[in-house]
Amino acid sequence: MERLPVVETIVEGFRDVHAKLREAVRGLDPAALNWAPAAEANPIAVLVVHTIGSEQQVLQTVRSISGDRDRDAEFRAKAGSADDLIAKLDAADTFLDEVGSAITSEDLIAVRPRGDMPPQSGLHWLITNYGHAREHLAHIELTKQLYEATQASGARRESDS
Repeated sequence: MERLPVVETIVEGFRDVHAKLREAVRGLDPAALNWAPAAEANPIAVLVVHTIGSEQQVLQTVRSISGDRDRDAEFRAKAGSADDLIAKLDAADTFLDEVGSAITSEDLIAVRPRGDMPPQSGLHWLITNYGHAREHLAHIELTKQLYEATQASGARRESDS
């Protein structure tokens, strides 16, 4: 089946987010992956797991496939290593290829419910979720910068003593 150009564009957008997420987490240790910059903020591991979970739920919604997402568990995620998160991103790419390649023009215009949100078209869900993924990518990049800054300032304080 040939992919629709709009679907191809969205799938490539998600693949780009996955690649940037891999780049952001590669080489980080568990302390960095599980560090939160503030009490109400999320660590990188949580943001990656949540972004993937949300994306997969949207793909399932668009294709009218039932799923068993545990959103609350995403916010308790811990990463043992960057490789753990990269493996999840690899699996998300596979899922994206399988489900994304099956999206039809009917799926794009069909109005479907998602959780407790008002029903919207498949295209709406795909576009807004891509935006959601990009927002969390930015959160991850900022969290990484803040973590590295705290580590650098801690090292400076140690060398000054």
